Amino acid sequence: MGDRRGQGQAGPVEVERSRPPVDPAALLLQVQAWGQALGFSQIGVADVDLASAEPGLLAWLAAGHHGRMAYMAAHGLKRARPAELVPGTLRVITARMDYLPRTTNNITADDWQAQEAARLAQPQQAVVSVYARGRDYHKVLRQRLQTLADQLQQAVGPVGHRVFTDSAPVLEVELAARSGIGWRGKHTLLLHREAGSMFFLGEIYIDLALPLTPPVSGHCGACSACITACPTQAIVAPHRLDARRCISYLTIELDGAIPAEFRAAIGNRIYGCDDCQLACPWNKFAQRSPLPDFDERHGLGSASLLQLWDWDEAAFLRHTEGSAIRRIGIGRWRRNLAVALGNAWRATGDAALADALQHALPAADALLAEHIGWALAQRALPAV
Repeated sequence: MGDRRGQGQAGPVEVERSRPPVDPAALLLQVQAWGQALGFSQIGVADVDLASAEPGLLAWLAAGHHGRMAYMAAHGLKRARPAELVPGTLRVITARMDYLPRTTNNITADDWQAQEAARLAQPQQAVVSVYARGRDYHKVLRQRLQTLADQLQQAVGPVGHRVFTDSAPVLEVELAARSGIGWRGKHTLLLHREAGSMFFLGEIYIDLALPLTPPVSGHCGACSACITACPTQAIVAPHRLDARRCISYLTIELDGAIPAEFRAAIGNRIYGCDDCQLACPWNKFAQRSPLPDFDERHGLGSASLLQLWDWDEAAFLRHTEGSAIRRIGIGRWRRNLAVALGNAWRATGDAALADALQHALPAADALLAEHIGWALAQRALPAV
């Protein structure tokens, strides 16, 4: 994780005294230049005082909107207190990295939303969230953030730091918003006027007082497209998401049975959901990544449900090597596919779908068998 605090290392005061004099403003410009060279689209700096965000965090947890993600509550208010999570932290370097694939099937940037929406309308096609079609973003960002931290240390001497990429109790959207990376949209994701929301966020907690970068104003106005577009009405109010209803939570984070009341709304989405981003007008400005890491792998942006259903565990592991998808395991992967196949069976009546489900039933464990049974029963129901 890039934590440089080990036994015998100097504390913050001693480290500060050992650093050569620096021009903070010039150093920030240099850090931003290094970040751009590493593939980051934007670098900001946030303060560590997030006290005003604590009431909202506590209310969200009290409402149970984090679902079964117990880790969201396990660290208490450390999520909103960077200097408690990593003692000695004075600033947080925030980073944005665009992830729209370089090719995006060779369409113009402002047409990618329409292409993705069209795929959702084809019941037998498998839809994987755009961010997950390439290399695991945790690995990409973490390595590059660590390189950035190393460059900073080479310039000024020892810097106590720790790198985060969606991997610890960090209020990353709050920090990014306070550092001017963008503003929090009504779907709770961060938005940028020139990049929409199709980007990853990462952070470096440091014990160096770099100059702060100012926040920007919001530009959602009266628009509620993301709220209306959510298939399961998971955005229960502007800027408030009930994860228990979110398809990304249901298909990725939830271990166990997907609640029956949400299965039809999942449609053909088998890993994550981009609907709120597809509906957002700002995403016509989404930027392609300059990196090959986020290019589509193994046909994950064009495969059919039946093609993916044919994967056994060995094929799943082979095709998801280096991918964020692997962490859900073959069990959740097959569970998600069974739901999508049931929805496609209801919509199309294609007997090949039912045959594939039926063929897998004898070897299925109890969880998968229940979802297959649900899927097979869908043909008797009206299309949604």
